[in-house]
Amino acid sequence: MKRLQRACISIVFVCGIAILAQAAETAKAPLLPEMFAGWKAGAIRQSTDPALADPVNAALLQEYGFTDFASAVYTREDGRTLALKAARFHDASGAYGAFTYYKMPQMLTEKIGDQAASLNERILFYRGNILLDAVFSRLTAMSAAELRELADSLPQVSGPTNNLPGLPRYLPKDGYVKNTAKYVIGPVGLQKVSAPLPPELVDFTLGAEAVMGNYNTPSGEAALLVISYPTPQIAADRLRRLEAAQKAATEPGASNSPSPLAPLFSKRTGPLLVVAAGPISSSAAKNLLASVNYDADVTWNENTDFKNNNVGTLVWNALILAGILMLFALVIGFAFGGFRLLMSRLYPERVFDRPENVEFISLHLEDTPGPNRGPGIRG
Repeated sequence: MKRLQRACISIVFVCGIAILAQAAETAKAPLLPEMFAGWKAGAIRQSTDPALADPVNAALLQEYGFTDFASAVYTREDGRTLALKAARFHDASGAYGAFTYYKMPQMLTEKIGDQAASLNERILFYRGNILLDAVFSRLTAMSAAELRELADSLPQVSGPTNNLPGLPRYLPKDGYVKNTAKYVIGPVGLQKVSAPLPPELVDFTLGAEAVMGNYNTPSGEAALLVISYPTPQIAADRLRRLEAAQKAATEPGASNSPSPLAPLFSKRTGPLLVVAAGPISSSAAKNLLASVNYDADVTWNENTDFKNNNVGTLVWNALILAGILMLFALVIGFAFGGFRLLMSRLYPERVFDRPENVEFISLHLEDTPGPNRGPGIRG
């Protein structure tokens, strides 16, 4: 038993080392390739300092989980150039959050990577946990296809780190102002996006995450902030604190308002705290708040690539299962027979094939009395 326990511990240890090694190899994989789609890189600059990626928003990148950065200028034989900047984050949520921050309302949606937006010669997109900013000297009909080839060649993470946050899906679609959704996971991001609540009222130390978007209403443009907490109890406590701060701010002699976009309208739905702010009427705010409702869905964290559920698939899977069972039966049979043979060679007539075990009951029917063999049962 102790040997089995040690063997199991060793297997778990080896698997853990393999997973860590794979993660380290993925993290060390180069962000930008030397060549792709006819583009050839000059000197590739790499760094782990977020200030080199964006001096103004270094703290924000760090908050999103920034790990490293690479930049290079690519050229083609026709003289065109392409300036590429790539930032890698711990997970896809960080890359998505940075993408929403840098995306501008006037950008157009593109089909590159996981999500993309463009403005003239600039294309911003992310793929997995990597955010890229591409600036062409001149666009062509193949520019988007070339960036798709680049996106497919980027190193990728697997497992939960590649999952996108589910909170942005709670932003309603009616009245939404395009490209205004901002996903934040810390106080720096909350201040950068000019949210209607200060960081101390949100308190990201409790495990909060937030998404904000702008909406057109009959009485004006409003900002809708949705904050997710780990439990409904925490959300209820934060709502009470927000209402207390609003009440204190409206009292005579109060010098500071809890929000630069007062008045505020708020509600709680499950673990979500929803806040609407801006120059809008009470009815418009209530309608906007009513469009956000928590729905406790069960979602899969693992991708299911094989989804063909026809009869042929069922038959094929049945044949595979039958083959596995046959192979298992053969292995067990050979193992049992080999074990008996080995024991017979090592311990003849001691473990198996002992004389006292090979005797069997005999009825001796030939000795049974018959009609002409003495007393017996007569018909």
